[in-house]
Amino acid sequence: MAGQIHHIEFYVSNLVRTINFWEWFLLELGYTRYQKWDKGISWKLDDAYIVFVQAEDRFLDVSYHRCRVGLNHLAFYAKSRHHVDEITNLLLEKGITILYSDKHPFAGGEKHYAVYFEDPDRMKVELVAP
Repeated sequence: MAGQIHHIEFYVSNLVRTINFWEWFLLELGYTRYQKWDKGISWKLDDAYIVFVQAEDRFLDVSYHRCRVGLNHLAFYAKSRHHVDEITNLLLEKGITILYSDKHPFAGGEKHYAVYFEDPDRMKVELVAP
């Protein structure tokens, strides 16, 4: 297990909005709810987990942007191209904008079948077919 990701933790501007956005997606990918407390929540898949924590009010004056120094995006494997298409349809039903829609599903290149979108704090998320 040396070198594998143990967990990833994000501070978010609105925990309720974040849970509403991420929960359905992570459950769709096979994650299960792992921990929940007043200021945070996590979901786990195998031995790794993703944590979202409510940022303190005093830190909300600077918003996140994926093109600044720091994390650009998270990319997850889908089960198949069909799974990418299913998730894309769910995103659209939920009113979530597909990034690079003019090139979808090949925005990452002709051999890279994926959907790109943003979470409520504008972090880019990618779902890639194997």
